[in-house]
Amino acid sequence: MEAMDSVFYPLREFAKDSVRLVKKCHKPDQKEFTNLAFRTTIGFVVMGFVGFFVKLIFIPINNIIVGSG
Repeated sequence: MEAMDSVFYPLREFAKDSVRLVKKCHKPDQKEFTNLAFRTTIGFVVMGFVGFFVKLIFIPINNIIVGSG
């Protein structure tokens, strides 16, 4: 019986925690969604510029190190 409890107790606790999480979740309103979308867009743009400038700097350095011919 103890072996059954050691298997089913974690599953039962996981189910309770999952139900508690779903009950606390809520659908975002228009303001919250707009704010989240705006911040995500800013993050994508910033990371794109960082990648662009890193590539812009390292292409000439790579050509100097490797040589063009």
